Amino acid sequence: MVTSRIAVLGRGLVPAGEPVLRGDDLGVLHGDGLFETLHLRDGRPWLRDRHLDRLGRAADLVALPLPPRAALVELLAAVCVDWPPEVEGALRLVCTRGPEGGGGPTVYATLGEVPAAVRRARRTGIAVVTLPLGVAATARPDLAWLPTGIKSTSYAASSAARRWAAGHGVDDVLWVSTDGYALEGPTANVVWLAGDTLCTVPAAATGILPGVTVRWLLDQAGRIGLTPAERMVTPAQLRSADAVWLASSLRGLAEIRTLDGQALPPAPRTITDLVNPPPPHPHPTPTQPR
Repeated sequence: MVTSRIAVLGRGLVPAGEPVLRGDDLGVLHGDGLFETLHLRDGRPWLRDRHLDRLGRAADLVALPLPPRAALVELLAAVCVDWPPEVEGALRLVCTRGPEGGGGPTVYATLGEVPAAVRRARRTGIAVVTLPLGVAATARPDLAWLPTGIKSTSYAASSAARRWAAGHGVDDVLWVSTDGYALEGPTANVVWLAGDTLCTVPAAATGILPGVTVRWLLDQAGRIGLTPAERMVTPAQLRSADAVWLASSLRGLAEIRTLDGQALPPAPRTITDLVNPPPPHPHPTPTQPR
């Protein structure tokens, strides 16, 4: 197990146990902040620039002043120094609005090993159930006051859904709108295969998070003879699809093996392997001298 790390903008790496946040930080009090989670592969943040682009767009939507991009890149590099390249890392960049009385944003990065359960989900697949979200599929983008498609530190609903899933013996949930459309998971986008078309839910029309991983996947679809598409989809259509996944930064593509208890077809490895890193090679067992 590799020791986790934290680095703070303007301070660099911080010793374990040293305070990072003030008690009146608005990220703590109100969940007023943004974050991005990046997958560290071979010691480097995968799709770093796409994540920083999304963070910048979100910051504009919520009027959160970010430090210069070069400073964010430097912070990420600082926390990754000498990380073992063979160890997958969960790299998180957090930007809050800062102390309640003002003083500017709080920015820090954390790095830890990708949990075994996350890596296992790529190999074994996941069981998912649908949960009602309580809003119509296209209602949120019409609310001018509501920032949509952002990765906010206000994470209570997502955490509640994940706890519900764990308490009911499943791995994850898929939120469904009041008009019957599948939207997204608490921490993942849904992807499905319909013939030779690789699909996901349109983020702009629904207000869901525009996934970095799923966007990269759809951009690569032509490499394996597939056509990318954004479509609305119902749970019934997902259950009759050729394959279904949840896509996120750390899990990559996790094949949905059952949806609401119904078994789904096995997913083609040609698609899964586009995103997921290869499993680590086992260390050879030394032979005994004769």
